[in-house]
Amino acid sequence: MTERAAPDVRKADLLPFEPGDERGLELALSSPDDTLVQALRRCPGDIMVLGAGGKMGPSLSRMARRALDADGRTDDTVYAVSRWSNGGLEDSLARDGVRTLKADLSIRDELDSLPAAANIVYMAGQKFGTSEAPERTWLLNAVVPQSCAARFRGARTVVFSTGNVYPLVAASGRGSRESDPLVPTGEYAASCVARERLYALAAGGDTPIAIVRLNYAIDLRYGVFVDLANRIFNDESLDVTTGWVNVIWQGDANRMALMALAHATNPPVVFNVTGRKRLSVRAQAIELGKMLGRTPNIVGQEAPTALLSDAGRMLRRLGKPSVTEERLLSWTAQWLAGGGRRLNKPTNFDVRDGSF
Repeated sequence: MTERAAPDVRKADLLPFEPGDERGLELALSSPDDTLVQALRRCPGDIMVLGAGGKMGPSLSRMARRALDADGRTDDTVYAVSRWSNGGLEDSLARDGVRTLKADLSIRDELDSLPAAANIVYMAGQKFGTSEAPERTWLLNAVVPQSCAARFRGARTVVFSTGNVYPLVAASGRGSRESDPLVPTGEYAASCVARERLYALAAGGDTPIAIVRLNYAIDLRYGVFVDLANRIFNDESLDVTTGWVNVIWQGDANRMALMALAHATNPPVVFNVTGRKRLSVRAQAIELGKMLGRTPNIVGQEAPTALLSDAGRMLRRLGKPSVTEERLLSWTAQWLAGGGRRLNKPTNFDVRDGSF
């Protein structure tokens, strides 16, 4: 992307690092706070992140390492497990004190070769490509979690899930709560319900578990706001039929997930991890367009339903996000206007039939 004039934003909403400074971004995404350091004191021992090679895994692994270091826990190891197709990422994590391990979790011998750990963060799974290869999605989202749960039975565990396990709900309402019935739409969402159920079953009654239902994390290189900006930059029509959305800064999502380790119970406790506000897609696109000096081509009319989650339990037990949705929109505009890299990994937040 060619460099553009910097958006006109409030001083309080200025990006805390230079647009395009990926090291600065990674440090921001992995910065722990005192509440996380204190929470992890209740979780002694090593931390192992399974499926750490995705969009969130590297920064979450770094945050875990930095939180332990801040508490003087230099003897406890943070393991990041992945197939590591990106060797540069593996080397970068190693330089930051994270011990990387290469393993395909779907291969039993490789899973069994992993060391024991007192704390597990399970992040492995597949979303995109489900329509073309549903059998692989079920393998990665149901069979592999069951195997990992049995392998690390007894370890304090956070299992990543998704808000897609809920149905579309009234856009004018409170959003889905953790106690609401799960009514998944499509095979991806159904496989994520299976992940939750089978992990808890295979882990048994002696494994404390917290399930994190996330939607939608933004790290400036990808996310709902980046999706909107891409359509604005490309002069593409921006359909607002899915007219409302929740978002959260990925650094806050990382912190909430690690905080959840200290709240794990059996039966599992569930947390919706998302932003506090129900955002109008139309309003965000218009504001983002103003910041970027473009006029979005908005089409369609808002449907009465959307995929929305109530973050009340997270706010009460894990804390409030440190970055507001307004600031996150401003940061995204500054990052993109300054030529910051994009990952070209759309969220497809506007898909309504569950096909990914």
